[in-house]
Amino acid sequence: MATAPQQATSLLDRAIDWFIPPKLAAQRETRQQSRMFLISHLCGPFLGNVVPGALFFLDPSPGYQVAVLGVSITAFWAFPFLLRAFGHYNLLAFISVQNLIFCILWSCYFYGGVSSPTLPWVLSIPLLTFFYLGSNPRLRLWALAQFTINFLAFAAIYRFLPPPHEDTPLEALQGLGIVSTLAASGYVSMMALYYARILASGAELEEEMRGHLATATELRRATAEAERAGLAKAEFVANMSHELRTPLNAVIGYSQMLLEEAADEPDDGSAEDLNKIHHAGQHLLSLVNEVLDLAKIEAGKMELTHEEVAVGDFLGNLCSVHAAKARAKGVKMKINLAANLGTAKWDGQRVSQALDQILSNAVKFTSEGSVSVTASREPGRPSHRILIQIQDTGIGIAPEMLPRLFETFTVAHDATASKYGDTGLGLSLSMALCRLMGGNIEATSTLGSGSCFIVSLPVAPMSARRARKASPKADMDFDVPLSSAA
Repeated sequence: MATAPQQATSLLDRAIDWFIPPKLAAQRETRQQSRMFLISHLCGPFLGNVVPGALFFLDPSPGYQVAVLGVSITAFWAFPFLLRAFGHYNLLAFISVQNLIFCILWSCYFYGGVSSPTLPWVLSIPLLTFFYLGSNPRLRLWALAQFTINFLAFAAIYRFLPPPHEDTPLEALQGLGIVSTLAASGYVSMMALYYARILASGAELEEEMRGHLATATELRRATAEAERAGLAKAEFVANMSHELRTPLNAVIGYSQMLLEEAADEPDDGSAEDLNKIHHAGQHLLSLVNEVLDLAKIEAGKMELTHEEVAVGDFLGNLCSVHAAKARAKGVKMKINLAANLGTAKWDGQRVSQALDQILSNAVKFTSEGSVSVTASREPGRPSHRILIQIQDTGIGIAPEMLPRLFETFTVAHDATASKYGDTGLGLSLSMALCRLMGGNIEATSTLGSGSCFIVSLPVAPMSARRARKASPKADMDFDVPLSSAA
């Protein structure tokens, strides 16, 4: 819990910072100079007005000279408001120094000249100039010239236009000297202490910044190590293709052979078990293939083989496979292919792989109703992209899941995953393949009413750099376990 002095200091800091315009506050050195300027002008007049106050009581016949001195010192309170209203810090600093010089020379002119009790205040002029203007040599030179011109003018006026006779008693002048010296000492001490406080806070800030920089360096090093580990992992998995697929293909092959033998014998129990093994092997092989393909893309080892493809025939053949599955479920599949689709240079295997997952999901998650496939050229001339829209009337996707739909291992709901066998890799792989080819996938959905996926693919191969620019989210992360309909 903050103590009373700490609370007072915090309140003073907030009051000082309120006067600093945002443009000045954005620069560290100028902000510190502004704080010194403001603490001087907010607190200084309290100490400075001690001098005209003492003169008022000590001078037997105080006149206009005391009033002018008091008004000039009180005028320092206007500077913080002028700074907040107009900025122009350097100009205000020079005007303030000029006002201080005037106050000192004015009191010296009427009360003793070079032996004036108010002369100790002269020491505050170079101190304030240093505080206000910092280390800028040009501004310091201007301040020195200002100081010199004022004192030369004072000497000339004092020489050729002597002040009126001073009737203040010697004892009063001695008392004024004590009061003036104490006030000047207090003022200089206040400024020095506040400056030391600013330096201490600056040192603490620099120490904290060094700590943050060290932390940032460690984070960069850890990130680099994580990236190296991720690339090593991806490269390892990509190179494991043969070692993983070979035993799985053997299991699938032997189970197929045993199924054929079991079909020749009246052994329904064995056939059912072998059928489960066969389907489990195929599912596992499909999952391994998806993981390996994702790893290859992440490691930059996925190679595309482009060939001339008649887009209409290609999509028609692809849809016919899923149309048979849809009919088996009682789902109607509508295919609408534009006449001007023409040809495209695609890696047919990878395009089929990307579209297969979306079409499979559309059929899988639609119990009744329809799945429609529409393909067209992108509007405009020349048309460099093919747009493929796949829309279903299935269960739909919850709105909160749409932003994470294409993230790896994302599954819409545990119940859905258990019912339909989702692994959360299919749509991630479809998006990764589309982006690798310079395309993209957009999805919209209404829960309970169906989903719509729009696949955009270029008609000609794109370089890796152009593909990254063409895709709004070219950076892929395959290690984020979240939860969409995939």
